Amino acid sequence: MRGTRGRPGCGHGEGARATADELLVLVADGDQRAFEELYGLVSGPLYGLVRRVVRDPAQSEEVAQEVLLELWRCAARFDPRRGSALSWILTLAHRRAVDRVRSARAAGEREQREASRAGEPAFDQVAEEVEAGLEREWVRRCLNRLTTLQRQSVTLAYYDGYTYREVAERLSLPLGTVKTRMRDGLSRLRHCLGGAV
Repeated sequence: MRGTRGRPGCGHGEGARATADELLVLVADGDQRAFEELYGLVSGPLYGLVRRVVRDPAQSEEVAQEVLLELWRCAARFDPRRGSALSWILTLAHRRAVDRVRSARAAGEREQREASRAGEPAFDQVAEEVEAGLEREWVRRCLNRLTTLQRQSVTLAYYDGYTYREVAERLSLPLGTVKTRMRDGLSRLRHCLGGAV
């Protein structure tokens, strides 16, 4: 991958916080550090948007990862004259999320048609709803094991779609503190949810 560290005017590699627009230009040139920074900047709002459309946490995470992978591969398609990078990224995320919902709905309808043709009952929706309820309860329990600040940070970023900077502003805390709490909280959540399997 080609690197473009320290490109004039972008602030990347100079200690200043680059914008999503600047970072996306660097990502188009293959700059991995810029992609890491862009990931930190947009992953929260991206996941929040996808989660609101898809609803299922596992599917939402999968769709968000697909969008981030698409950003790495197709960053050169971004045209700053047509809008901001964040708007472009969220549009990609929304399209991908809607596609996932439509695909799941179509698969469910196909399954029901095949089951009715075969004279068998459709997939047990009660079992599916119970399983989803148990997953939500498990996530709720794991969130309750976090400190108040970790829980607030994670909830604002991943469920409400705020960026780390916006979370810091809403909680009146330094950005570094929020990032640390978020990292620690997500680590504890991952560990706790690992026990669910």
